[in-house]
This record gives sequence, C-alpha cells and structure tokens, in this order.
Amino acid sequence: MRNQIIAKLKSVTKPLLIFSLVFVLVFGSASQALAARSGGRIGGGSFRAPTRTYTSPRSSYNAPARGYGFGGGFGFPFLLPFFAFGGGFGGLFSILIFVAIANFLFRSFRNAGFGDGEGSVSVANPKVSVAKVQVGLLSGARDLQKELDELARTADTGTTTGRAALLQESTLALLRHPEYWVYGATEATQAPLETAEAKFNQLSLAERSKFTAETLSNVNSQLRQALENSLNKTDGEETSGEYIIVTLIVGAQGKLELPSINDSDNLRQALREIGGVGSDSLLAVEILWTPQEAGDTLSQDDVLAGYPNLKLV
Repeated sequence: MRNQIIAKLKSVTKPLLIFSLVFVLVFGSASQALAARSGGRIGGGSFRAPTRTYTSPRSSYNAPARGYGFGGGFGFPFLLPFFAFGGGFGGLFSILIFVAIANFLFRSFRNAGFGDGEGSVSVANPKVSVAKVQVGLLSGARDLQKELDELARTADTGTTTGRAALLQESTLALLRHPEYWVYGATEATQAPLETAEAKFNQLSLAERSKFTAETLSNVNSQLRQALENSLNKTDGEETSGEYIIVTLIVGAQGKLELPSINDSDNLRQALREIGGVGSDSLLAVEILWTPQEAGDTLSQDDVLAGYPNLKLV
C-alpha cells in the first residue's frame, strides 16, 4: 500500500517539476529580454533653500542693532526724526507706543522663522512641487529620439538657465508630435524643500531602474555615452507594435498642478504646464527616454509590464 502511494506521488510530482522547469526557463528569459533596454537621461540641479531678502529703502544706513534702545530693537536713530519734529510730550508718548508695538511684531515674525536678521526676511523651508509627465509614443517618432539624443549631447545642464531651456525644448519636441501619442500619465505632489529632494530621487530611480544601461546621459554637464551595440538588439524590421517612453520629472518652487490624463487634450495641457516652469523657480529636472539606442525595441507587453500607470489617450 505504501509503495503504491509513493508511486502515485511520483507520478504527480514529476509533471509538476517539469512544468516548473519550463516556466522558469521561459519566463526567466522573458524577464531578461524585458530588462534589456537602453535609456537616455538628461538633467541636473539641486534642492537648495532659496532666501528672499527684502531690503528697506534705508538699509544703506548702518544703524547699531542695539543702541540707545527703546524696545530692544529700534534705537535712537529711529526716534530722532520724530523727536525733532514731534508735537510735544503727548506726540512723543504716542510715538513710543507705536515703536513698542512695531518692535513686538518684528520680534514675533523673526522668532517664527520669517526673519534672519535686520532688514531681511527669508524662507528657510518653502513648499516645492515635484511633478512627472510621462508620454508613450509609437515607434514611428524616431525623429523625436534623435532630437533627445542631440539635446543630450549639446544641452547646458550645469546652469539653471540651461536646464530651463532643456525642459522647454524637450516639451516642445513632444508637443510637435501629437500624432504619435498613445499613452500618458501625470503625477504631482507638494512637499517641504527638505523632503522634496527625496521624492524627486525616488521618481528618477524608479524610471532609471527600468533601463539595463543608460547608454547616453548628460547630467550636471557630465556627458557619458556607451559604445554602440552595447545591448542585444532585435533583428529584423521594426514593427508597428513598438513604442518609445519619455518621462519628464521636475522639482520647482511653488505649486505646480497637472491634470489627470484622460485624453490628448489633458496630455497637451500637462506638457505645457510642466514646460512652462521658469528658471527662477526650477530646482531640478530630468528627461528620461527608452529605448535610446538604434535598433532597441519596446513592445506592447513591455509597456504594460513596466508602465502600468499609463493611460490611453
């Protein structure tokens, strides 16, 4: 009886083992093929706290911080003009009350973190928007790939002005090819400056991890390009089922709102919004696209597996 049970178990487990082996071989190879993707990357920047300084018209006068103190902050030089032209004791007493109230308000704002010294007001940890726009295009948009390649080789990613120009040129390149749009997605959040960089890096790493190699990159003026044919390419002619994915990630001061993608009009609006971020508020930007190398392909199955957030437009 025992031998019969063992024999039956063997008859059941043997097909399962064979099936498992085939599953691993087939889908293991498929996952490797899915990961074999070239990618391009352009961008740079840093998340530094901006300081907005408002200087009073009389800031050129170097009055002592604490001297002849009335109220501990506004000294004798502040009171002298009022005293010289005042209307007697009653007028002087009213001025002293006004100075005391003004000094109290000044100290309250400074202690609350709005001031960092005499004559200036700073924002140490402002709100920053971290936004992403992703576009899936038909593989016929090879001219767009060439434009991005050229931008990677020539863009000035070491200055704020250059990065703003890069963002505008990239969004313009996408806006000029609406006939190739197939998919789109947006994401935008607000965070304090000290945590916004981490969010930006998370979005960037999530996209970069989908590449086997960054075969062309220009980040903070560091240009790197891999050797040709560094990845296994698909033989044969390109098919209509191939795609190009372009991702724009931006960190900017202030509030940046992007529409949810339901159609091509939403995608157009999102590209205009993110491309309109100026150099005065742009902190960091990254443009990523895949595939980058000629002959590398991205199938519909690859898009569904690697970019499940994309919506048809």
